[in-house]
Amino acid sequence: MKKWIVTILIMAVIIISFLFIPIKSTIVFYEKNTDDIVAYIPLKVNDTFEIIFVHSIHLTDVTEKYEITSDYEIRQYEMIFSDFGIGMPYEVKGYEEIDYVDGFYRITNMNNRFESLQIRNGKTVSEHRLVWQSEGKEEKQVFFNDFFEQGAWFTVKPVKLSMVDTWREVKIHE
Repeated sequence: MKKWIVTILIMAVIIISFLFIPIKSTIVFYEKNTDDIVAYIPLKVNDTFEIIFVHSIHLTDVTEKYEITSDYEIRQYEMIFSDFGIGMPYEVKGYEEIDYVDGFYRITNMNNRFESLQIRNGKTVSEHRLVWQSEGKEEKQVFFNDFFEQGAWFTVKPVKLSMVDTWREVKIHE
């Protein structure tokens, strides 16, 4: 009888510990300058995501494309926009390429790496969108306004969450 109780207790401790060990790869949206998780999306190393926003002056879409690296950084690899001007790139680095196709400038071969991104959901022109694709599955897209307040600031960072964290927090879904 004692062996069963000890075995059950050991199994319970093991199972409960797995609930608190960070193992789920995600991109987390933290309330700016805090550790308060506002939302997350499950993404793994090499998965990609895009942030599309409407430029507040040109009122045209700007698409920034990112990938999660093996060392849990965010790598910007491409940018697409239709107008040069305030806040837009005006030159490319030596290894980058810029093309103009169908009315859009496309900068490719970018290798900008970030531990995290600071993002503000638009306040005046609030049409930010998040697009992602995980493990070759169908692409998903949501509007920031469906999950975040207009004008809110976020720190976006790739992290591993525990199962308990994923149950407690808001998962961004299509």
